[in-house]
Amino acid sequence: MTTSSRTGNTDTTAANPALLRTAAELDALPRPSGAERAVVMTMGALHEGHATLIRTAREAAGPDGQVVVTVFVNPLQFGEAADLDRYPRTLDADLETAAAAGADAVFAPGVDEVYPGGEPQVRITAGPMGERLEGASRPGHFDGMLTVVAKLLHLTRPDEAFYGQKDAQQLALITRMVRDLNFGVRITGVPTVRDPDGLALSSRNRFLSPQERHTALALPRALFAAQDRLAAQQALHERAKATAPGGDRAAGLNKLGEARAAADAQAVALARPNGAPAAVRATARAILEEAAARDRHPLVLDYLALVDPADFTEIPDDRESGDAILAVAARVGETRLIDNIPLTFGALT
Repeated sequence: MTTSSRTGNTDTTAANPALLRTAAELDALPRPSGAERAVVMTMGALHEGHATLIRTAREAAGPDGQVVVTVFVNPLQFGEAADLDRYPRTLDADLETAAAAGADAVFAPGVDEVYPGGEPQVRITAGPMGERLEGASRPGHFDGMLTVVAKLLHLTRPDEAFYGQKDAQQLALITRMVRDLNFGVRITGVPTVRDPDGLALSSRNRFLSPQERHTALALPRALFAAQDRLAAQQALHERAKATAPGGDRAAGLNKLGEARAAADAQAVALARPNGAPAAVRATARAILEEAAARDRHPLVLDYLALVDPADFTEIPDDRESGDAILAVAARVGETRLIDNIPLTFGALT
């Protein structure tokens, strides 16, 4: 599975998108005849990651289809008023980014338009999955997210909606909501976009000082090191299996006589055909702990979790096959960052 794509420079030349401020204006937007409407939901402060989502939606909708981008900073998703006030608002620049990426319309309503009469009395509840990881760190966040996503899906009425895999738990919850509540829309995830140094693009990255950004690079380093460890461990077991077909894999590993096999005590002891989840966790944690021990601009780890993408429960150490997500959240200075990478155990067998 592709884990990331690098920042690109290719833009789609497009006319300025229509700026819509009210639900009535959005409702009056003509739907394409015989083609599809795609939507990309954002909270503004658009960057190349958002542009990639819009370009992906543009390609999916086709030249005769329609791409609508929503820009709305949802107060229900913020636990503290200070975080809500601090969130960047750059609508003029967002319109330029949306236009270059191929959007036909930008729906940028105010809070009173989305929540007339104040915060909604009835909300979507995220359920048990919404209480894990990000939900545990930010109580109520996913209820607020799903509530506004449900409302925006009703308002925009798309055939397909696109969300970034960087927010993997959010994507999983939206997918589950659409399935459980029979929304008539396809949900499509788009791989994480990263800067050349590996940091996942985020509107919050602008708050990092150069020194803090250097610390923050521990997040992608930890994830990709864990991915490499899994690949190496699975390749090692494949070689051991070939060396001792139908026999003792531990003996096969020893027969290889490699320093890597001798040093990898866990692989030799467990002799499993696939990489052990414990080794993946340990590899990532070692890098994060090193960043946390720095004297200046240390990384403060919130969580590191290897989870099942279906429900975000922890993967057991005896898992030998199947998909997983290695997710991390940490704070550097005043900025909280999240990242993740998809993994597949047993990919070589």
